[in-house]
Amino acid sequence: MVDSDAVPEIDSCWLCGRPLGVEVEWHHPVPKAKGGRDRQKVHPICHEAIHAHFSNSQLGRMGADKAAVLAEPGVAAFVAWVAGKPPDFHAPTKGKKR
Repeated sequence: MVDSDAVPEIDSCWLCGRPLGVEVEWHHPVPKAKGGRDRQKVHPICHEAIHAHFSNSQLGRMGADKAAVLAEPGVAAFVAWVAGKPPDFHAPTKGKKR
């Protein structure tokens, strides 16, 4: 039996939590180069923000700890800024120099 009143589940971004749009990328919280296999759906702009703030070595040390990623002040500011943007919003991403 199908529940006709059921609300369809909307995929959301692993980083910012906004609904995903047409363009979706896959992020490995633990980079493949560091043995990571799990993948999470993210907006392209969110994926760029993650890699603008962290090297693969840093991401490998954090593991799949989303809270550690969000604790980075630059990432936290980005997530607050992007919160009101539409799902397919994209803009150049500035990051700290490593």
